[in-house]
Amino acid sequence: MNIIHFIQAGGTIDKDYLTDDDNRAYNFVIGDPAYRSITDRAEIPYPVGFTMACQKDSSDMDDQDRDTIRRIASEVAEDKIIITQGTDTLHVTAKHLADISGKVIVLTGALKPERLRDSDADFNLGMAVGAIQCLPAGVYIALCGELKRWDEYIPRSSPILPE
Repeated sequence: MNIIHFIQAGGTIDKDYLTDDDNRAYNFVIGDPAYRSITDRAEIPYPVGFTMACQKDSSDMDDQDRDTIRRIASEVAEDKIIITQGTDTLHVTAKHLADISGKVIVLTGALKPERLRDSDADFNLGMAVGAIQCLPAGVYIALCGELKRWDEYIPRSSPILPE
């Protein structure tokens, strides 16, 4: 059995920037899940599972996407789940998952894409992987050196979300 199940929802952590502008006026696409290259570099010695829920910027996610994430998290056999998504709405997704019982769920992302040399993706995902092995059941957010229960997390201000 897998130790951890990763769910990809998109966000900056998985962004890959384009050289043209053929992608709905965005200059990026959500690419391959960053967790794969990060866990390969870290040489994690145990099996992990993976499901792609969606590949969206978090400002484009809606309740249907969050319902999909919730369904996947509820149905996978693993009781340790890491969800990667955009940082602007981590707290919204976390609230949507709050009443799932018997599982440890950690949401994380990155302020800079994993593909960039100075990204925070490795740090944030590593923190999530370490934390998930020690936490009691519940929903948490691991970002920028902070690990908080979902209902204690204070989101950073965002130009996308109203204050």
